[in-house]
Amino acid sequence: MPERAHATRLGAWLAHHGYSLVASLGRCFRRPWATLLTVGVMGLALALPLGLGIVLANLERLAGSVQSAREIGVFLKPEVPVTRAQALAAELRARADVAAVELRTPAQGLAQLRRQPELAEAIEVLRAADPAANPLPSLLLVRPRGDELLLANSLAHLPEADQVQHDALWRQRLDGWLRFGRRVALVLAALLGLGALLVVGNTVRLDIQARREELGVLQLLGASDGFIRRPFLYLGAWYGLAAGALALAVLSAAHLALQAPIAELAASYGSRFALHGLDPRQAGLVLLGATVLGWLGAGIVTGHFLRQTRPTSP
Repeated sequence: MPERAHATRLGAWLAHHGYSLVASLGRCFRRPWATLLTVGVMGLALALPLGLGIVLANLERLAGSVQSAREIGVFLKPEVPVTRAQALAAELRARADVAAVELRTPAQGLAQLRRQPELAEAIEVLRAADPAANPLPSLLLVRPRGDELLLANSLAHLPEADQVQHDALWRQRLDGWLRFGRRVALVLAALLGLGALLVVGNTVRLDIQARREELGVLQLLGASDGFIRRPFLYLGAWYGLAAGALALAVLSAAHLALQAPIAELAASYGSRFALHGLDPRQAGLVLLGATVLGWLGAGIVTGHFLRQTRPTSP
């Protein structure tokens, strides 16, 4: 008998969960305008920090591709012959932290300068004074495979190196801006998440006020707090789930609108950079987080209502 009673209570508990799930969804459809307003405000509040996070993630990808392609210029001493520069380039190519090395001889450097109209005339004047003169040194363009700073410091200690050109300040500033952007995204997500929580809570509060007499009767009949709270929790969860889906739809529309122009802009710079959005796992986490947010908002409001209306013992 006790086992049968326990099974009956469990069946009733599950049945009420199923009823609350379906009934709360029905209440959403019976009030379409209120539901659309709540879901719209929540969806936009969730889409803004998510969109900023996607922009920052793509900027980090772009910065990573630029940094990986950043070349280190090693100007050799003027007395270093071309044969030694070629041998040094071969030695550097064998290093594990070097991806590629390009040797630019003094003759190649002079020919490149001649192709610049503003310098061609001055070079011709120098060549007229001394046809054999070429003050340009050999240049090694080194593409790093690992840490740029470590490689640049190592190249600066080469006996043949006269000057190493590597500007790391731009990367430090970019990293600083990206860190600042991530912090802004977190603060914005917290504020807008709190706003979404309040929107759900206010909507559920209005629904509770509309059913106040009905809930009072249930309390007089001995209904538990969980029994009364359950439909409103599912109502908040439905709001959150719909808001998460709307946020994903907004982000997908923005991705489709921006993908082609960004691809064209990247192609004009000779890059294959493409805008990336949320993957399926991240989209699932967004839906789960929005559902939990709606559940929490409804739980806070219903808990406050139940504490206010709980009968006091004489």
